[in-house]
Amino acid sequence: MAVTTTAQPRTNESLDAPVHIGAVSLRVRDLPGLTAFYRDAIGLSVISENERESVLGAGGVPLVRLEAGAQAPSSAAGLFHLALLLPSRADLANWLGHAASRRLRLEGASDHLVSEALYLSDPEGNGIEIYRDRSRAEWPRAPGGEIKMATDRLDLDALLREADGRDYAGMPDGTVMGHIHLRVGDVAGAEAFYRDKLGFDVMVHYPGAAFMATGGYHHHIAANIWHSRGTGPRRDNEAGLSNFELVARNEEARAALSRRMAAAGGDAESVVDPWGNRITLRP
Repeated sequence: MAVTTTAQPRTNESLDAPVHIGAVSLRVRDLPGLTAFYRDAIGLSVISENERESVLGAGGVPLVRLEAGAQAPSSAAGLFHLALLLPSRADLANWLGHAASRRLRLEGASDHLVSEALYLSDPEGNGIEIYRDRSRAEWPRAPGGEIKMATDRLDLDALLREADGRDYAGMPDGTVMGHIHLRVGDVAGAEAFYRDKLGFDVMVHYPGAAFMATGGYHHHIAANIWHSRGTGPRRDNEAGLSNFELVARNEEARAALSRRMAAAGGDAESVVDPWGNRITLRP
């Protein structure tokens, strides 16, 4: 994909927070096939690749790492979806036009009031959300100030009318990993870990799900039990989520998160949640 490499602009709503999501790593069975999918179908650029790992991103920023060596099927816990956040609605429209031209099978298209999102899965069943945020000033609020979210139908025809009609050149600079959505065994346990131990705020509750963030974002981490109620920890070397990064905006936030991770049973740079999902602190 021919995408100009520049510094990542801090314009996405997700980044306006003390801590946000960095790259998501997936353990896969078919490394060449998945690399081609995330490059050609999703539109990420290959930053580096070898026989063990491929790193893909946008604007030179790593967003998805694919690791060879999955030895067991994915368990009930783990990744629900990774979520690539595009800079604008026009960018989302351009990606939808690209998906239509390649006849990619979408699994959902939703207006969440705070964002507009398209959903699909990669060939190994890892969920992917591609979305754009409305500005914070547009986010609806409850009388108490809480963010309101919904899952309304997204008008795909109206969205497509905003596409520029040019040949798709890949995901633009400024694309980031907006959030990650996890499958867990217990929502209260997820809140106890990510809120009470790591310091995320609970922003919104859905039936069977919690949405958590820092800095007032609608969510950096979501956790649901829709297909995983009561499940236990993931096994070593299973397919699917390998780990995901947390990125601190400054040294103060990094030091605070590092202390929290160590106190939660990890060390200064990594920790594992109750379902075996590993979180790493990016320097």
